[in-house]
Amino acid sequence: MGTGLLQTITENLQFVGVCAVVIAAIIGLSWGLEATVLKKNIAQVSKPRYITICGMLGAIAMILHILDFPLIAIAPSFYKLDFSEIPVMIGAFCLGPVGGVIIELVKILLKLIIKGTSTAFVGDLANFVVGCSFVVPAAVIYHLKKTRVMAVAGLVAGTVVLVVFGTMFNAVYLLPAFASLYGMPLESIIGMGSAVHASVTNVTTFVIFCVAPLNLIKGICISVPTMILYKRISVVLRTTVQDPYMAGKKHQTQN
Repeated sequence: MGTGLLQTITENLQFVGVCAVVIAAIIGLSWGLEATVLKKNIAQVSKPRYITICGMLGAIAMILHILDFPLIAIAPSFYKLDFSEIPVMIGAFCLGPVGGVIIELVKILLKLIIKGTSTAFVGDLANFVVGCSFVVPAAVIYHLKKTRVMAVAGLVAGTVVLVVFGTMFNAVYLLPAFASLYGMPLESIIGMGSAVHASVTNVTTFVIFCVAPLNLIKGICISVPTMILYKRISVVLRTTVQDPYMAGKKHQTQN
């Protein structure tokens, strides 16, 4: 009994350590890109306004995150779709990739405070990391040159990274971690996938037939509203951040 408890504590500490390293790496990468490649393209915002925008959009994202729902025709019910990356992506287009990562982190922290976790924190880590894999590339590409074409290119690239990285991350780390921390045999999880798709026989086919399509749908469902809403919401954010794409006067000259 003592050995089992010690093993559980060790596994949880290892998972917490992995979470901390992943979060630090994502923030460090985003900050490095802003400080080098995007140095001249990131809008200058005072710290109070920066914090206000991140907090406001993070709270909206948290609400949308709580309103998630399963797509049982595509993946097992513990995989859920939500639209929380819409305000995150808008924030990243507005503030830069670091702002997007901070908003994503605020969303997850608020969700944990209000609702807690039902997946031994694995689902929360997955949502953060996979969300950042979508938001950061899109924000970086958009901030290279703030035009509608680059916004579309960024969202397409972000969707591709979301599908590829999200699929690999699930196969290599998330599914084994979920099985271990949640006390569920990996074979049982694969069986849930088999119930949805007869072609699912192992981890590889599970992520190909269940995870990848779900991430593709998510990328599309976030990208389209972002393109529709970003300029509209900029009416509110325009007084806080100067952005050529956000400013209606410069919009036509950029196309």
